[in-house]
Amino acid sequence: VNLMAAARLCLFGARDVWTLFHSYAFDFSVWEIWGALLYGGKLVVVPYETSRAPEAFLELLRTERVTVLNQTPSAFRQLIAADETAPAETKATLALREVIFGGEALDIASLKPWWDRHGDVTPRLVNMYGITETTVHVTYRPLSCADLAGGRSVVGRPIPDLQLRLLDRFLQPVPIGVVGEIFVGGA
Repeated sequence: VNLMAAARLCLFGARDVWTLFHSYAFDFSVWEIWGALLYGGKLVVVPYETSRAPEAFLELLRTERVTVLNQTPSAFRQLIAADETAPAETKATLALREVIFGGEALDIASLKPWWDRHGDVTPRLVNMYGITETTVHVTYRPLSCADLAGGRSVVGRPIPDLQLRLLDRFLQPVPIGVVGEIFVGGA
């Protein structure tokens, strides 16, 4: 519930259509299921075979008019490849508003083909970092083509009601640019 209350950052609502793409045994599904249901949206359960066939999944996104898509970066790379070979009219019929990444590290350069085809305004791409122990996400970072210049993926800022600290092995804060471990606090 705390995570969904913090989701105000994304402005979800009753008109949104979400997919349950991931297994309900994967913590990312918490975000997918409850994101749709707590905001009064529609949840489309993606058949397993469709989740493994990027062209079929792209068609499902189009026909179901999905507006909120949650993807691991590796799954989205496959969707990008399917999108690149899809007819141009497919792009015009996608209803995507938000694409949210989580579950693994995001290689920012992998998004360039998507941005080349769709631009970086709609849908908005958002990187969310998290760990299982915090029930999915702890940070939030809207992405843009400008992020390609930096060459690395940033995890963003803590979602509301959480604090992040980068600490060394002695539990002391590390300066900017020094490797540390992320500690999460809050509700």
